[in-house]
This record gives sequence, C-alpha cells and structure tokens, in this order.
Amino acid sequence: MRFFNYLTFILLGLILVSCGSNAKQKKSDFTLTTNAKKGDISINETLNISLSNKKKHVIDSVTYTLDGRNIKDNTPLSNFKLGKHTIEATVYFNNEKQLTSTPITILNNEAPKIFKYKIINEYPHDITSYTQGIEFFNGNLYESTGQYKESKLRQVDYKTGKIIKNIDLADEYFGEGLTILHDKIYQLTWREGTGFVYDVNTFDKLTSFKYGNSKEGWGLCNNDTTIYKSDGTENIWLLDPKTLVEQSYIQVYTNKGKIVGINEMEWIDGSIYANRYQKDGVAIINPKNGAVTGVVDFSPLKKLVTQHQGLDVLNGIAYNPETKTIFVTGKRWDKLFEVEIVEN
Repeated sequence: MRFFNYLTFILLGLILVSCGSNAKQKKSDFTLTTNAKKGDISINETLNISLSNKKKHVIDSVTYTLDGRNIKDNTPLSNFKLGKHTIEATVYFNNEKQLTSTPITILNNEAPKIFKYKIINEYPHDITSYTQGIEFFNGNLYESTGQYKESKLRQVDYKTGKIIKNIDLADEYFGEGLTILHDKIYQLTWREGTGFVYDVNTFDKLTSFKYGNSKEGWGLCNNDTTIYKSDGTENIWLLDPKTLVEQSYIQVYTNKGKIVGINEMEWIDGSIYANRYQKDGVAIINPKNGAVTGVVDFSPLKKLVTQHQGLDVLNGIAYNPETKTIFVTGKRWDKLFEVEIVEN
C-alpha cells in the first residue's frame, strides 16, 4: 500500500512537471527589427519596422502596437511620449497566432536650451526648514518640510518670513512636496506611501490617499485639471484630482537619455519646472511628452545664503501669479530668492 502511494506521488509529480513544461510560451518564429540605432530613435523621425520570417510561413496578417497603441510599419513618432517603449507584433498564419516584441527608446530631437536667472529680490526664510515644496495661493506662500520628527505644513508671509499657520506631521512621516487645487492642499510623504489632503483655509485634514505604481512621494504640481507627481525617478505621474488615482505617466528625457531625480515641481506657463535632487538646478519639461526643453543652473545661489553645518541643496520652486515671477529656496536656507529667468 505504501509502495502504491509512493508510486502514485511520483506519477503525479511527473504529470505536473510535464504540464508545466507545456505551459511555457513557445519561442516566436518571428523577430522584429527597426531603424532605431542601438534601440534609440528621435521623436522627429519615422519609425520603420520590418518582420523577419526565417521559417517562411505564409502570413495572413500582421498588426503592430507601441505600448498597446496600433501603429503601422512606418509611423511618425511626433505624437508619442519620450522614453522606453515596447513594439509588439501579432502575426497570424496557418490558423496560428504568434507574438514578438522589441524595445525602443524615444529621445527628444533637440538639446535643452540653457537659461540664466536674474535676482529681483531676497526675502527671509526659516533656516531650520528642510524645504520639500513651496507654492503660492492667494498671495501667501505654502511650504512643506521634511525629516522625520521635523516635518511640517506651513502658510508663510513670504515678505517677512512670518509663519501664519503651522501643523506638525506625526513623527513617522517624512514630509515631501505639496500643491494646492480647489481650496485643498495635497501633501506627500516620502517612503510611507501616503499623501494627505487639507482644507487650505483651516489646515484641517480632510482625508489621506495611497500611492499606486509610484513607490515614493517627492514633488507635486498641477495645471488646474491634473495633479502631477514625481517619485525620484525619471517618471512623472498624472493623478486624477478627484480620486488621486495614477492614470498615466510621462518619462523625462533629453536628446541624450533619461533625467532622474525629478523632485519638487511647479507648473509655469504650460511647462513643468522641476528641481533635480542634488543638482542645484531646474529642468523645464514639456508635460505632453516628457521632453526637457530647458535647464536653469541655480547653483550660485547656495553661496549667497548663510553657510552652516545643516545647509543642504536647492529645493523649492514656486510661481507667484500676482508678481508673475519665480521664487526659489533650499533646504535649511535662510533666504527666499525672487528671480527672473532669462535665456543664455
């Protein structure tokens, strides 16, 4: 009896192994080639696709998709987003269907323009604030600060540096970027996977929300209809302001490759201005396709603030619609700079 049970166990095991091997996807008889050089192609080019059919199958039809979007074997890329994508071919032949795919990276066709800045004014800023995000609303500056056991949400009189309202986050949260839309403040936390929503007038916490595919919270901005969220990578996520669900994303790329460390952001005249972590500069990003159209080097500003042991990098950019100027500061900086961006 024991021998019979043992034999049955072995036979079942062989059957499972056999089923598992049959379940493996058959290698495609077809391969794709494109005109992307080493996988890279510019957004102003036409993508050309060819299908290799070494076994000489009689093909009934072929369909091509780029990230699920139907394309032809010669497709202009001007309306596509930058970054890494997958081209997939579905081949129908002899009452069969096979899939084959290849990756490409779409780059911008132009190098970013170089911009300089001119300082218009300097204002006091709390030297203890580990600034993660700033934004103007009704003439006042709102600020989110970071570090565990130090994170805050504040309303500030930017001209005097006076704190008008302040709430402290719980010790287990590391505050990150913020944005304001429809009288609500949206504030991120770093690795806790949680964001908070407040009433902009009272600072009462209304609700919280969880992140989706973005693993961390870094920066936020909005264009009145969509909230944009960075997570420290090259990705910027588009959130529905009602549900705060991540609907899609763009990848930030230049004509050379991806730009990572996208941090605090601000929507200015149809573009996203984004601090890059540890770079003391700002990238100007096309929100439709992720292209970096310009860069601003703010690194000289750090020398104009009080030098101390806790001094850290530039982080904090806000557009004031009343003055039509840009404001920047940094982590534990004692100054807030009002600047004008000028082309080099």
